[in-house]
Amino acid sequence: MPTTQQQPASAAPYRYMQGVSVPATSVRPKEFFARTRRHIVTEASRAWNGLGGQDVFELKKADILDRLFLRVSGSVVVTPGTGTVSTTRRWPYDLARQIRFTANGASNLINANGSVLVAREFTASPDRDDRGIVQSVGGSNVQQGTLSKNCESWGVGSGQSTIGAGTYTFDFMIPIPVAENGIDLAGAIYCASSSTDLTLMVDWESAANMFTLTGNGAVAVNANVQLTSQRYSIPLGADGQIVVPDLSVFHSIVKTSTGTLSNGQNETRLVGQGAGKTLLRVLFRTLNGAPATATPLVFNSTNYGEQAIRFSSNETPDDYFDGQTMRYINERAYNADVGAVWGYGVHDFAAENAFRDAIDMGTTAELRLLTTIQSGVTLTSPSFEYTQETIFAAGAGA
Repeated sequence: MPTTQQQPASAAPYRYMQGVSVPATSVRPKEFFARTRRHIVTEASRAWNGLGGQDVFELKKADILDRLFLRVSGSVVVTPGTGTVSTTRRWPYDLARQIRFTANGASNLINANGSVLVAREFTASPDRDDRGIVQSVGGSNVQQGTLSKNCESWGVGSGQSTIGAGTYTFDFMIPIPVAENGIDLAGAIYCASSSTDLTLMVDWESAANMFTLTGNGAVAVNANVQLTSQRYSIPLGADGQIVVPDLSVFHSIVKTSTGTLSNGQNETRLVGQGAGKTLLRVLFRTLNGAPATATPLVFNSTNYGEQAIRFSSNETPDDYFDGQTMRYINERAYNADVGAVWGYGVHDFAAENAFRDAIDMGTTAELRLLTTIQSGVTLTSPSFEYTQETIFAAGAGA
């Protein structure tokens, strides 16, 4: 990962980290980790702005921000009448259609949908697992690969058809990793400044993309949102001066979608390549069908052939024989089957040793994602989504 070397006290009295000025002599990571204390803070708790709406959260200007947790709870009121009510496969996590986090002039450090952030938590934290937690998917009870927690409830199933009349309660949480991890806090945000600007925006999916209605069937969703942050205090050192870790990098997770997808090999050039950026992992999937009926393709050899990362003149450092091979390797790394229900495949360069394996996007020309769709798959208005997780120097841009 890129870092900015510390300046000696004689070089400059102040140092800019993530657009915020702090005393250069305050950057003492070892002392910070010895003295800091973790804080769990409720940032907001309120009624949401509804399907198709947007919620904006201004975060507190205190401490060093590590991560956020977005909890969504409420009820789905189903009234079939003489028609029917069904959920799409976007339910429940992609109810959060777009989550965007902006800090200190770096726009959209996080810009992704709910399900990819849930999947990313498993890729970065292999001690978590979802095994034995039963949820309804496509009308069947599934207990592997849902990426859910035992304490959460979906209320109604994902892709559940002809839901009966009634009120169904749901409660789930989406993790938002501001820092790359909670150990060295790479990418954490220094908040204790009047110039700090921290904003989280959540765009909620439309009713048409979350529910399928026929006849006079109707559905209403009532929900509250709760935003919780995990922060670390900024301690005073033995000399009475504040002490902070090295916060010279940003952490970013950005999703990109393209409708350019066909049977056979597809090469997609990763956007946003440039000097100072380090690629940690790429999560990707295919949504097959119109937006209201799109279904993630299960990551297996029936749907996917060769999967690879390429750069320069077709140099291919990561090359998987087919989707099932990638799925095997992903599950072994994460202790969760991210390719089953939500259809994610992952090229991971940080799971074992990020310092050794991560890709320098400044020295790697034409970084491309190769995905092969098997000839037997019928594609209907497909959408290909890929999400890049990167670390970059504060001056490199988001």
